[in-house]
Amino acid sequence: MELLNTSEAARYLRLGERKLYELVAEGAIPCTKMTGKWLFPRDELDRWLRSGLTRPAAMTEGEPPPIVGGSQDSLLEWALRESGSGLATLTEGTETGVRRLVRGEVVAAAIHYHTDSDEAASSDANVAAVRANTGLHDAVLVGFARREQGLLLQPGNPKNLHSVADVLKSGSTMAVRQPGAGAQMLFDVLLKRADISVRDLNLLDPPCLTGPDLAAAVRSGQADCGIATCAAAKSAGLDFVPLLFENFDLVLRQRSYFQPPMQALMGFVSGPRLRQRAADLTGYDVTPAGKIRYAR
Repeated sequence: MELLNTSEAARYLRLGERKLYELVAEGAIPCTKMTGKWLFPRDELDRWLRSGLTRPAAMTEGEPPPIVGGSQDSLLEWALRESGSGLATLTEGTETGVRRLVRGEVVAAAIHYHTDSDEAASSDANVAAVRANTGLHDAVLVGFARREQGLLLQPGNPKNLHSVADVLKSGSTMAVRQPGAGAQMLFDVLLKRADISVRDLNLLDPPCLTGPDLAAAVRSGQADCGIATCAAAKSAGLDFVPLLFENFDLVLRQRSYFQPPMQALMGFVSGPRLRQRAADLTGYDVTPAGKIRYAR
């Protein structure tokens, strides 16, 4: 630890010694007193200076923690473990994950946006969302997989449900996800296309925080159906009616892409083990895995 005396600290901070003593008296600056003299740890002064920085909204502070936020996905969680990346997960849904990424609270966010907008139709919803987010001025969008989303149903599909319209007609109870989750965005799009008001449906409350949580609600009989992935249906032993394939991607800062944890993951997802695991889970196309789909 490098210790500066009063005059050295004043020069380092470009302050007068009188002002420095005022800060000491106010307890507003890191320092210690030894043998009657004030000493200032240089590294603590650096931290003190950084803590007072005013940053534009799009800037983040320091390196983000090694956490992948955003959407839950069984194949991604397996890949993070098996790759030796050291990356943890914080699964709270697509939009919450992106907000955490912008604030520097996660190193990446797993996303699957759904929208009816013209811009998304001309490219795709994930690319359009990243392009429109001013907080992601230095983002890179890396493909992970295309996933099959659909209706999860109790074994045997006793209520003969094949669409959201069927759910409405039958009066079935539908499990839903929290606002901002990709599956909930898809649900909203389907309601709009079918001209159905959410108020006319019987929805399970509270919302389920992940796809496996939704699958468990259907499996236990709390709900008759819900929207999640084919992999979630298979894992829970549920019937599945496919609706569409979606892009499931990772968005992160360009500088984070080149760090060892993300490079370990990128190296792993291009290998044969990911393809085999995807086939075992079902409902995945891993052709996009590791490919950069968009960069700003």
